[in-house]
Amino acid sequence: MAKILLVDDIDALRDLHAMLLGRRGHEVLHARDGREAVNLASSWRPDVILMDLEMPVLDGLSATRILKADPALSDIPVIAFTSNSLPTDRERALEAGCDDHDTKPLDIERLTSKINRLLPMG
Repeated sequence: MAKILLVDDIDALRDLHAMLLGRRGHEVLHARDGREAVNLASSWRPDVILMDLEMPVLDGLSATRILKADPALSDIPVIAFTSNSLPTDRERALEAGCDDHDTKPLDIERLTSKINRLLPMG
């Protein structure tokens, strides 16, 4: 299964989503903000990143731009994972470099499908 970096500043959501993804066989590491996500992506090299967009320190859009500007990290798929569900929110995420967009609350089947599609063998 995949190595997933889950980025969310809300502890309860991050823990719940990590548990659900872990039950699917994924190895999950998590970060509390965009700055931590960029640092972990560099050292851990995940297969995919689930990025909340609204966080302290460094928001998800800015973190995604940093990741996509780094040639060593730019190929890691980023899925914006947010409660923002307007079409303009999706457009902003894609413009920032996200490879896909999904909304909270978590629909594990839908999210798993998106993760699998973005993996090299998906």
